[in-house]
This record gives sequence, C-alpha cells and structure tokens, in this order.
Amino acid sequence: MLRPRTSKMPILDLLKKIDIEKPVRIMEVCGTHTMAIARSGLKQLLPSNIGLISGPGCPVCVTHQQDIERALLLAAEPKVTIATFGDMMRVPGSTGSLQDIRARGADVRVVYSPMDAVNLARENPEREVVFLAVGFETTAPTVAAAVLQAAQSDVNNFSILSLHKLIIPAMAALLNDPETEVDGFLCPGHVSTIIGTEPYSFIPEEYGKGCVVSGFEPEDILESILLLAKQIKYKEYKVENQYTRGVRKEGNRTALALMEKFFEPHSVLWRGLGPIERSGLKLRPQFDRFNAEKKFDIHDAKVQASPVGCMCDRILKGKQRPEECPLFGKSCTPASPTGPCMVSSEGACAAEYYNA
Repeated sequence: MLRPRTSKMPILDLLKKIDIEKPVRIMEVCGTHTMAIARSGLKQLLPSNIGLISGPGCPVCVTHQQDIERALLLAAEPKVTIATFGDMMRVPGSTGSLQDIRARGADVRVVYSPMDAVNLARENPEREVVFLAVGFETTAPTVAAAVLQAAQSDVNNFSILSLHKLIIPAMAALLNDPETEVDGFLCPGHVSTIIGTEPYSFIPEEYGKGCVVSGFEPEDILESILLLAKQIKYKEYKVENQYTRGVRKEGNRTALALMEKFFEPHSVLWRGLGPIERSGLKLRPQFDRFNAEKKFDIHDAKVQASPVGCMCDRILKGKQRPEECPLFGKSCTPASPTGPCMVSSEGACAAEYYNA
C-alpha cells in the first residue's frame, strides 16, 4: 500500500528549521536519484547548509576502462555478436566506442533485457552472442535468470562478460577514503529492493554516518533528506527506510538466492575508485561455458590514459562537481562525450547538462 505523500513546502520548512551547526554533504549513490534531483531542481530548493553530491551510482560510469577495452576486443571478433544495453554504446575506448566499431562492420546489437540476448543466440546458432552484463545488484538476478535459461535450453553459443558491481563495498571504499567528505548517504532504492536494508548497518555502526533508503519521487528524496538532517542534527545515526513501499529489511530472498547460485564475489577495478576487494560478480566455475572471459581469453587489454582535463574519476568520488570540469559543456557534451559520466543518462555530468 502506498504511503501518503507529503507536499514539498512543509518538508522544506521543516528542513529550514533544523539548525545544523556546520554545512553537511549528502551523497546519493543511485543514478536514478541523480536524475530525479537534477530534473526537479532539488539542489536549488534546499537550505544553503545542505549540499547534495553524486557518488558512483551509475553502473556504466564506474565500468573501468579496461573492461571497455575488453568489450571492444570481443566486438572485433569476426563471429561474435555483442548484445548490450544502449548506455554502453558510446562509452569511449582506445579504438572508439561500440557505436564506432559497429559503424565499421562489427555486429553490435542493443537489447532491452538479458533474455533478449539469449533469444538472439538461439536465433543465430552460427554466431557467438556475448551479453555485456553491466549493473549493480538490481540487474544481476536477471542475468542469472538468463544464464539459467540458456543452460536449460542448451543455448551454448551464449555467454556473458560480467561487469557487475556491488554497491556495499564501494560505499565502504568511499568511507575509507580520507579525501571523501560525506555526512550521510541516500541509499539506492532499486538495489535495496534486492539486498534489503540490513547490509547498510555498517555505515552508522562503524563510521558514525547516517543513511536513508530513498524512493525516487522528489517528495521521497526530500523526506529522506529530512530524515538524514535529523540524524545529523541529533547525532542519532542509523539505517532508515523511507522507501517502505518497495524495500523490506530482508530484501528479495528469491533474487538473492539466484545471484548466489550463479555468481561469486571477486575483486574488480572501478573507474574513479580503483581496485575494490569482493566488489564484483563473476560466474561460478560450474558455469564457465557461459563465461566470455574463459571462452575468448580476453584478460589482457591495453588501457588508454584518461583524456587530459577529464574529471570523471573525481566526480564519481564526489570530490568535484560536473560543472567544475574544464571540459563540461565544451568539448564534452552528450552528443560528443569525452568521459563516461556524460555518456549514460544516469551519469552526473549528463544529468547536470540536461537539467542546468
């Protein structure tokens, strides 16, 4: 049952009445929150002592350059079809993007679900179809379901390049970074529908920071900011769930069990955050026949240096704002992106550009 909505003005009035001694920085780690905040102009409505910063909440943006290069190597294989979500198409690599390599003759298809990629493999038995599995805990269960379907249907020309990331280790890495100044987190609603609220308990218990799982409407986000402001004001840090209509404490046990069956954690590189232990997901050994890394031996890929002036790495850590990047809106636009934060619709730079 939907909880009653509270209008914007009363929440804003309440926020203005909370007398917090110092300016606070609240980080959202969800691309959908980033877009909702930008579209609704929430930053401009908040009291001057409450600042919002974007973190590594866009899965395309945090995909490391090495993984982009591996995807491009696969796309160049003569009998390989790459299936991918549209946001990955224009992420720049050393030889261009997936969109560029498709223009040069590579078989790269945009799909809307992992199951579409399984169907593509079934319909094209003469080709190897590789799905670029990008996303956080939200999409990993759907990819696991696709692998299950391929296994049950003997679709052996299907595989995945698992680029999945786990949000909890990334949040811990941010908190362990002495340069990251964060007073509280807006926790991602979509991810939390899968993992629940319990995994965030280390944030107040170990780091003395507040966190609120938030919904996606402007009213949801404002209410979550109000809850965080109260935690900070009274130094009563805990995990609160504003998004009760979608998130339970225990999460989605069926989805978690499916992830556990097919995937295991391993250490991966994040753009901006570097290597983080047990922050990625790879297929378990018994499913190696669906593992593109094992099928095609693409472990080593040359990584190009970041374009001079691009601040995506610092933006993903909340250390810089998009408009502070010297390339923003000049050489780097959604039509001609220099870095991944401008490519994805959930990226902090694209959100700022479209909603400035």
